[in-house]
Amino acid sequence: MNADTEGRLESIGKALFHCNGNAGVRAGTALYEQVVEGILAFITRNRDSNTEVLRFPPVMSRSQLEKSGYLSSFPHLLGCVSCLHGKEAEIRALLEQRDSKSGWADALSAIDLVLTPAACYPLYPLVAARDGGRAKGQLFDVASYCFRREATHEFDRLQAFRMREFVCIGDGKQAMDFRARWMCRAEELARQLGVPYKMAQASDPFFGRVGKLAAMLQVEQALKFELLIPVLSEDEPTACMSFNYHRDHFGTTWNLRTEAGEPAHTACVAFGVDRLALALFATHGTDLQRWPVSVREALLI
Repeated sequence: MNADTEGRLESIGKALFHCNGNAGVRAGTALYEQVVEGILAFITRNRDSNTEVLRFPPVMSRSQLEKSGYLSSFPHLLGCVSCLHGKEAEIRALLEQRDSKSGWADALSAIDLVLTPAACYPLYPLVAARDGGRAKGQLFDVASYCFRREATHEFDRLQAFRMREFVCIGDGKQAMDFRARWMCRAEELARQLGVPYKMAQASDPFFGRVGKLAAMLQVEQALKFELLIPVLSEDEPTACMSFNYHRDHFGTTWNLRTEAGEPAHTACVAFGVDRLALALFATHGTDLQRWPVSVREALLI
């Protein structure tokens, strides 16, 4: 990254964030949150009709995430919830035996919650339990504050971030048509936001040697695409939206069935809300009054 880019990003960062003491964790200013709220409303206005809305907390069942296969694919990104256990006297004794600054953490042990890594993971077991496992081309709008333990913390890479997803659960054709439709729509949304973009095949950051093979298969089978917008640079644009076809992975895992009795297929379009906000500021600057009128109208700001 050259000096001009560093200076530009530093100037944007000062207008948008306050440091929270940890890399990749930031407090947004009023300016930043105004644009985030505009993006969320913009996404909502473009939602399909007959879409069920669900909002999930930033934690979910550890056993459900394990069953979904996340731990085997992305253990390096997972965050677990740990607590001190025991009665008050036992906890006090543990704290007194350890250095008050950091030793107490050695006494923590995991509970049955993990930090939600993607907004759609709590959805599939919920639908399986609630709807008797039957999937009829259902559409969902889900959102959550998510966490991933990223190895690096560039300007556009947060550990805690907001994710919005539209999800389809149905047969293979319904899932594929849903993704194709949204890939076309996403390009129109990007044009409305006035940002330069390109669509590209992609793969998830799978773990280990087996993960490299999974990533290769994901690309070969065209299971994942991303909408990329320059934030840090044009040479290395940022993935701000993703379009994923899971085939019958979640259908088989959670015994979700189509009306014909076959394992359901799923697909999702994921909006990286914070990344979209950064892309807008990187493109249009930090003075909202100077943004194109069409962009301000799209975001109602």
